[in-house]
Amino acid sequence: MDDFFDTTLTPSALSSQDASLMRQALREASLALEEGEVPIGAVVSWKGKVIGRGHNMTERLHDPTAHAEMIALTAATEALGGKYLQGCTLYVTVEPCPMCAGALSWAQVERIVYGCPDPRRGYTRFTPSLLHPKTSTALASGEISEECSRLMLEFFRSKRGPSK
Repeated sequence: MDDFFDTTLTPSALSSQDASLMRQALREASLALEEGEVPIGAVVSWKGKVIGRGHNMTERLHDPTAHAEMIALTAATEALGGKYLQGCTLYVTVEPCPMCAGALSWAQVERIVYGCPDPRRGYTRFTPSLLHPKTSTALASGEISEECSRLMLEFFRSKRGPSK
């Protein structure tokens, strides 16, 4: 869609369950957009059930750590009653930043599925080793990936104003 979102991780087709959960993350991103936040959304699933969800709230909370992933992680650890999220998958619309990747590592999230890469601020720009060694990652392809990219591109274009 736009070379801003190039990555070294090969996009892959998602299972129907993964696609459904990515659509829920997209709904969270839409909520962020409605609130004037950077449109990133996340859900955490365990055994196919959503146990945490969130969207960016950095402006609303005046908190630079209030990223979608952090909000969803907090909800998920509360739901499970512990700090580890072994057996859980995080679905997020954009590649996590280094801060969120570090938190995902500490939480021992088993799998991360993201909609589009972020070569400017994503963790892979700095070091893929931020994640827990047992964490696997998947990059969505097709319609879901395009929608995640479109939300981000449109948001930042609207902030910059019309092109000259």
